[in-house]
Amino acid sequence: MIDPTSPNRFNEEAATYTVRGSDTPDLDAGVAAIRNVVQTLPVRPGVYRMQDTKGEVLYVGKARALKNRVANYTQVARLTKRLQRMVSQTRSMTIVTTNNEAEALLLEAQLIKRYRPPYNVLLRDDKSFPFILLRADHDFPRIQKHRGARRAKGNYYGPFASAGSVNNTLNALQKLFLLRSCTDGFFKTRDRPCLLYQIKRCSAPCVGRIDKDGYADLVEDSKKFLAGKATDVQAKLGKQMEAAAAAMDFELAAILRDRLRALTFIQGTQFINAEGVGDADIFALASHEGVMGIQAFFIRGGQNWGHRSFFPAHTGEVAEDEVLTQFLAQFYEDVPPARAILLDRELPEAELLAQALGDAAGYKVGIAVPQRGTRKRLMEQACRNAKEALERRLAESTTQARLNRELAELFELAEPPDRIEVYDNSHIQGTNALGAMVVAGPEGFRKGQYRKFNIKQARTDDDYAMMREVLTRRFARALEESPDRDSGEWPDLVLLDGGRGQLNAAKAVLEDLGIEDVVLVGVAKGPHHGREGREVFHMMDGRELTLPVNSPLLFYLQRLRDEVHRFAIGAHRAKRAKAIGASPLDEVPGIGPARKKALLMHFGTGRAVRNASLADLQKAPGVSAAVAQQVYDYYHTR
Repeated sequence: MIDPTSPNRFNEEAATYTVRGSDTPDLDAGVAAIRNVVQTLPVRPGVYRMQDTKGEVLYVGKARALKNRVANYTQVARLTKRLQRMVSQTRSMTIVTTNNEAEALLLEAQLIKRYRPPYNVLLRDDKSFPFILLRADHDFPRIQKHRGARRAKGNYYGPFASAGSVNNTLNALQKLFLLRSCTDGFFKTRDRPCLLYQIKRCSAPCVGRIDKDGYADLVEDSKKFLAGKATDVQAKLGKQMEAAAAAMDFELAAILRDRLRALTFIQGTQFINAEGVGDADIFALASHEGVMGIQAFFIRGGQNWGHRSFFPAHTGEVAEDEVLTQFLAQFYEDVPPARAILLDRELPEAELLAQALGDAAGYKVGIAVPQRGTRKRLMEQACRNAKEALERRLAESTTQARLNRELAELFELAEPPDRIEVYDNSHIQGTNALGAMVVAGPEGFRKGQYRKFNIKQARTDDDYAMMREVLTRRFARALEESPDRDSGEWPDLVLLDGGRGQLNAAKAVLEDLGIEDVVLVGVAKGPHHGREGREVFHMMDGRELTLPVNSPLLFYLQRLRDEVHRFAIGAHRAKRAKAIGASPLDEVPGIGPARKKALLMHFGTGRAVRNASLADLQKAPGVSAAVAQQVYDYYHTR
């Protein structure tokens, strides 16, 4: 039996085979290719991938009996138009057999997230969920926000719906339990309390203001609080405050009083009427005109850890039950499920989904539709939120669609743009120069596709040369990776922050690469250099366009420009901060952290190391004759 909790629980090498069909692009050829596959299929659980002539994955599906499920695609008259289009493009299939249907469900979700097939319902969300991590690898554990793989030793609490929810909870925990949030390196070097101790956000274990046992009590209380046992913590603090007052220790009593006030405030802001619910994830689906939205509430121990709206892609002609099932399978691929998952409807595969999620998580997971009491009231609230979020989404999409149509008319595009790329450069007097690209589409900014380009060849005091380097690298790579331009990564419109000079530099790059159908527009600030000014849009044919100062389209274009400014400046600041902490010795090959430290401790500065004679270098402690020769040769041969 395959361990469902293992990260490598599915071994395709042992259970995969591919059957290829004809390259003729039509429905009959697709049906024929599928029939050839059916002849070789076993009647056992597994996952199948449908692929086009290039081997690109069109669809990923799971089956209790592969032979029976795949055979259904040969009954063309019973398929929806969407599935008929898929079959007409299918030319090969890849089959993965599994031990049971629960494994097949987990593998299906895993492959959908990996390949992003165009005919599958997709959870369109590129943000990982934040957690609170209470470290367990230190005598005085640190509490911190955490994203990504959970490799560090400690207790993880989450998921939280947003970074804001985590930050609010962390601030409350610091006020209430005075746990440290500093790094281990910072902790080791302290010789007096930091500001957090002064404002009563930390107990200062770094300088011995609290002993190990006292800090362990705070950690235990915080665990109880995060597990939903806030009343126990409140009662304990109340008794301690009364005891301190009785002992005439009014300073301690005041500290405990402030902590009790913090706890009361947290209860008022984070606790909702969820008595008896425990840990639960609540999901409600709303649908209108083929667009679906899913509202998720996260409740842990009666605490509201936030909510988030999701709008899955590729939901046209797909039943709502199937959309919700696919969404849940993909959602819990990276997030540990609550022991109770509450839905607004019965799902045909609810039992199978619960089994699969429980196998992967290592504990029992229940899926239910609440019928009465607190759970029913929470579900009604989730349903209202789902409908309101969908209405807002539809209103925003209608507005965005209108802006895209106006954008196409203004810049004379063949159709409203699906991908807009915006470019800008950032540097300070030529130092730490880089270029930035942001991407926007009908659904908004696609932050997962933003890119930064470290300037390697161009003179960093020449903005035009930097723009040429950035665009050359971007489009040369695009031509190499997708010469047929069918990857969806080609822009319909390119906006450049700058005027006629930047536009001419970009035109020269595209002409050299033989690209003639990408529309370039230079966006130059107006005379007042602000939002109230009229931006000038420089066209490739030499025209200059302006928009009324109250035009919604102008505001949208300004927002695109401001976003690339924000991204470029942020990337530049990060690069500059990294450069500030760099040492000249970092460039010397073969010099690690220990030898670098020894040289700096002996000579004082990197410049002194560079100017030192060979004899002086050999005298440095921990530096061998060979290393001294290597350092000397590096600087003097240069």
